Amino acid sequence: MFSTPLPVARARVSSTAEIERPNADPGGLEASLLQLIQDHQQTYLKLRDETEKAKKDAIRTAMRVSDLLVDTVNGGVQEGFINEKRIEFESRALTATVIRFAKQTHQWLAASHAINTAIKEIGDFENWMKTMEFDCRSINSAIQNIHQP
Repeated sequence: MFSTPLPVARARVSSTAEIERPNADPGGLEASLLQLIQDHQQTYLKLRDETEKAKKDAIRTAMRVSDLLVDTVNGGVQEGFINEKRIEFESRALTATVIRFAKQTHQWLAASHAINTAIKEIGDFENWMKTMEFDCRSINSAIQNIHQP
């Protein structure tokens, strides 16, 4: 899995002042090498600038994506929070309604119980009246039987 590390090349990069020597032969090997080094340095600098720009663009893009993701998540959280508050409000309203209906049901039950009791009392009174009427007739007939010659 691990490969052997490659040896590190150590070289000193010459500055452009050291590279440009007035005694260099324009058509010689040294001039060609100097031109290659200058081209390499220019390419290196350009590539480094482009890499730096790309890095900054990537960071800006990543930050924008991060902001969008946070906004999206926060939007969902905010919507959930609002829905939770609505549900709590509706739950409280429903609880109040249930309590009110329970009180009303209790009142109705008490009223129906009172009506049932009154009806029973009326029935008991009727029975008592019938019993009294029967007793009065029995007494009347007994008195009439006693007073008959």
